[in-house]
Amino acid sequence: MKKFLIFTAIIAITICALAFPERRGSCLEARAKSAYLMDYDSGTVVYALNEKKRLPIASMTKMMLLNLVFEKVEEGELSLDEKVTVSKTASGMGGSQVFLQADKEYSASDLVKSVIVASANDASVALAERLYGSETSCVEVMNKKAAEWGLDDTLFSNCTGLTKPTQYSCARDVAYMLRRLSSHEKYFEYSKIWLDELTHPDGQKTTLTNTNKLSRFYNGCDGGKTGYTSEAGFCLAATAKRGTMRVIGVCIGAEDSKKRFADVSEMFDYAFDNYEQKTILDKDDQPQESVQVFGGKQNCVFARPSCDVNAFMKKGEKKDYTVKYELFDKVSAPVISGDVVGSVTVYENGVEYKKVDLVAAENVEKQTFTDVVTKFGKEW
Repeated sequence: MKKFLIFTAIIAITICALAFPERRGSCLEARAKSAYLMDYDSGTVVYALNEKKRLPIASMTKMMLLNLVFEKVEEGELSLDEKVTVSKTASGMGGSQVFLQADKEYSASDLVKSVIVASANDASVALAERLYGSETSCVEVMNKKAAEWGLDDTLFSNCTGLTKPTQYSCARDVAYMLRRLSSHEKYFEYSKIWLDELTHPDGQKTTLTNTNKLSRFYNGCDGGKTGYTSEAGFCLAATAKRGTMRVIGVCIGAEDSKKRFADVSEMFDYAFDNYEQKTILDKDDQPQESVQVFGGKQNCVFARPSCDVNAFMKKGEKKDYTVKYELFDKVSAPVISGDVVGSVTVYENGVEYKKVDLVAAENVEKQTFTDVVTKFGKEW
């Protein structure tokens, strides 16, 4: 009997392995074709199912477009207040749309909101044309950006996600796109909107309802992108934050809309129930390290980390973290708060975990001739 039970167990394990060859994270069972769960800050993978399988991702494609949009905003090449004229091509896009009127002007902000909240294809093409002149040129940049980020299983043929046989991505790459998008603080001003209106130039209004239901119904979810076509199935990439810990969950090819939201909700639950974040460096702590300043009104300037450094780990897990500071020998005045003055490296169990810049915590003005004379007089 004992031999029979062992044999049965071996058969069961083998069947499971064959059915789910790339499944990791045994306590989670996503029902979609592909899934991925990761920590935002460190990129640590918590769960993965067929994460590199190339699949159509429908409107989740728009996350790459949005990354380009917010990059242009931060570079000063696009103002969210500026008016964008909508072409006949953009206004004629099918699928999800907000019924933009051809040859009329809309603010870039309204177009961005329409893409993020309502997944509007017409607004997507209007933004692509504003940034690069045409959707085709925009797609070229999207693919260059994917290559630059190491998204080896991603290829774009349009900026909307409408079905094309030469367009695909994978759960891992989609998670990375959302990770990059989540680094743009302005993005969350739109992604948290649940219900809004778009007012057209002629006074007509279109109601905008967030396609990501988790943004309203899951505690901590503040961003994400849905997608659906008959070829792609039901897709969702979403992010949720509780305390300092942010995670990203992706599912591709769910059978219905409820299952995609359920899959990602369960991934979020698993992450928040089983993992935590420990702050190793807090950029807002009182700085202790300093750098000598040459020619300044004060002799040194305090240095602080340019950002927080947090460690992602299982609850109850013990790890040893050490910190090594490398400061410049000296800097020349004037020094502006935020100027790089060195670096700090965090080691996890003796292995480099993360390295960030050390920046000046204050301004130091350049010493004037009067300052030199005054100082000389005091020392005399």
